[in-house]
Amino acid sequence: MAEYPALEIHFLPPHDHALPDRLYALLDDFEPSAIHEDDLNDLWRVFFRAGGSRDRARSALTQIAGIRVDAVDVPDEDWARRSQEGLKAIAAGGLLVAPPWDVPRDTGTPVIIIEPSTGFGTGHHATTRLCLVLLQRLDLRGARVLDVGTGSGVLALAAWKLGASDVVAIDNDADALDNARENIARNGAAASLDIIQDDLGSLRVQRADVVLGNLTGAVLVRYAQELRSLLTDRGCLILSGFAPQDVAVIQTAFAGLGLIHVEVDGDWAAMMLG
Repeated sequence: MAEYPALEIHFLPPHDHALPDRLYALLDDFEPSAIHEDDLNDLWRVFFRAGGSRDRARSALTQIAGIRVDAVDVPDEDWARRSQEGLKAIAAGGLLVAPPWDVPRDTGTPVIIIEPSTGFGTGHHATTRLCLVLLQRLDLRGARVLDVGTGSGVLALAAWKLGASDVVAIDNDADALDNARENIARNGAAASLDIIQDDLGSLRVQRADVVLGNLTGAVLVRYAQELRSLLTDRGCLILSGFAPQDVAVIQTAFAGLGLIHVEVDGDWAAMMLG
């Protein structure tokens, strides 16, 4: 039976509202394959591709006050389904994101079906919902869209549902892309969406009208120039994965692009630049 190296991060009350964003930035250096949060956001389970990366991340996290960190090996390749089997369909603006076991019938609202897996993006995390809401502010009919760090493929599928004619889902995690392929096929979009496995530092693709980056604040700052280079002259970026107090930092990293709109949901923010 397969086992997945992971960390369980317990948040000790009370904790600073900025702590989750700090942890996302720190964990990014160790390339986690998934981060799953419980409903109360007081326990994270962070998965890694290798035990060595997990152990190095644990050593770094022991320096952070306000948390307890345990190294675990999670058995059974079906862990994601079992741990998220209570998920229900969730609305984000005029879209619904639903697991296969809770697909609404005859709602008249576009539905994106997402199977929970190690890829980010069941729609329940605020950063995903924020990106979905910002996408719906655009007229995507006939647009080319790049979803960088696609995870489950939910944002790429949303762009397709909203009328984009050319959508590319990009990730450097083979497991996440396997999940994305399954979700794209499940939604009947296999013939309409392209999938690329690559890193931002080496990615070479045709520029797009809309570029989505639901990543982390640290990654957005580090790869700001690469993300900007993916955008057409009149295109726009939709970015998320950072705290509201970091909006100015992210905007500075993308200096030269105008701020079109900011959305905030609790401890998370997203912005549209163009």
